[in-house]
Amino acid sequence: MTILRDGELILYGYVGDDFWGEGFTASAVLAALAEHGRDNDLVVRLNSGGGIIDEGVAIYNALATHKGNVRIEIDAVAASAATIIAMAGDEIVMKAGSIMMIHDPANITFGTIADHEKTIEQLSAYAAQMVSIYAERSGNSPESVRATMEAETWLTADQAVEAGYADKAEAGQAKAVAAFDFRVFAKAPDDLKALAERKNWTFKADHRAGASASGASRSKKETHMPENPKPEKTTAELEEANKQAADAAVTAYKERRKAVMSLEEATGRESLAEHLVESTELDVEAIKATLAASPKAQAEDPEPDPAAYERERLATAGQAQPGAKATAKSGLHDRITKKIEGLKPAAAG
Repeated sequence: MTILRDGELILYGYVGDDFWGEGFTASAVLAALAEHGRDNDLVVRLNSGGGIIDEGVAIYNALATHKGNVRIEIDAVAASAATIIAMAGDEIVMKAGSIMMIHDPANITFGTIADHEKTIEQLSAYAAQMVSIYAERSGNSPESVRATMEAETWLTADQAVEAGYADKAEAGQAKAVAAFDFRVFAKAPDDLKALAERKNWTFKADHRAGASASGASRSKKETHMPENPKPEKTTAELEEANKQAADAAVTAYKERRKAVMSLEEATGRESLAEHLVESTELDVEAIKATLAASPKAQAEDPEPDPAAYERERLATAGQAQPGAKATAKSGLHDRITKKIEGLKPAAAG
């Protein structure tokens, strides 16, 4: 989706990978800023229920370092990670009827005690990062900002201005709310929850959401998820599935390695073959072609004999060791004689 239109940056939808056919990522924003020109003033129209906090912070930093003036207009809603983006504006404008929501980052962890402790550590770091951004832009104390986040605070346009999270509220009509499952927020306005229900904006309805929510790419998703989520599989089933996947991966690796090392092209190129198996994901045929185009390793010179080298050196200097002098000189004389004979012109027939 093109996010730079008529010189305006249109940030509508999910912050991060797209769920409902519209959304935006940090990489797309960086590309748009490069096209727009770093020194040019910029209007950013924001309408988002939030998303992945890492993406939000990356976009915030991209806009905060933009040299031209950045005017951020909240067209309908800025919630969760989207509010971090809003804080990058030199001027933050709330349209009439628009709302802003600030809350704590959230995540779901499945695993051991250590896994949960790691998530707590990550969320604490994210929260501190968000407090710093909100406090710097609003002028509120970190303690006040932290309390606002913990309370999951929803603000009207006028309230956002009064609290320092926006500069002014305009009379312009707010745009339609961007697609987002607002039911995942504990204190979302009833009309937003009803809208999500009516429009079927749900993470559960999209198979991509369910598939990615438990993966690494979604491990830092900032949005609150429904209370008491139930895993689709039991712990034992997940452990068995993981074991089977690991066993299959090991078997595939062994078969691939055996096939590569048995190739005729691998003979004399064993080190290269090992490297291609270990460090690339090339299939056997691709590795075969690579090996065929590569030179074979040169045979290593035999290890030198130190004693023989020393005898030869001394003999050449006329200082052969006792008992070996005559033999060494004789050998040297024979070699010189042969070379001289080879230089004589052949007798005419």
